Amino acid sequence: MNIKQSHIVLDACCILNFYASGKFREILQAIPAQIVVAEVVRSQELKTLQRIENEESEGPIYFDQAVQEGLISIVDFESEAEAETFINYTAQMRDEGESATFAIAFHREWAVATDDKRAIAFLRKEAPHIQIISTLEVIEHWSEKSKIDSVTLKAALSAIRVKARYQPPRNHPLLIWWETAMK
Repeated sequence: MNIKQSHIVLDACCILNFYASGKFREILQAIPAQIVVAEVVRSQELKTLQRIENEESEGPIYFDQAVQEGLISIVDFESEAEAETFINYTAQMRDEGESATFAIAFHREWAVATDDKRAIAFLRKEAPHIQIISTLEVIEHWSEKSKIDSVTLKAALSAIRVKARYQPPRNHPLLIWWETAMK
């Protein structure tokens, strides 16, 4: 995984997927960039993590702990331009979390991690210079960098599929990798 920017802004869907894997902290540590989350995402969109924390899993790592450990930084709008872009994106997309994530990435020229098809199409149109990274790209990178065995990888991917209800789209470049790892 080649991240071209210094920072990567995680959208709620990717956070949820990483968290559901049961390997949240390890995955974050493998990302070769500073990881940030928009304040809007942290405050409004991460309520689903509570549901996952309440399920049986291998010692869930709380989001707030990752922030305290410095694995994730929470960022808010730094300028009127960022706030204005957020408002404009929200009017078009009707999703505050994605709009905040994209506005911050746009103005700071940071990469974005998201899996939402509609959001990806919007970002490619509005800001084609922003690198978009998917859950599977990050998970594949983590598995290779950390030399994750096939049993652990399959368990993490299965947890993502079940707990986060994630299934890669049919046209995803890493679909065959996912299917092979799930066998």
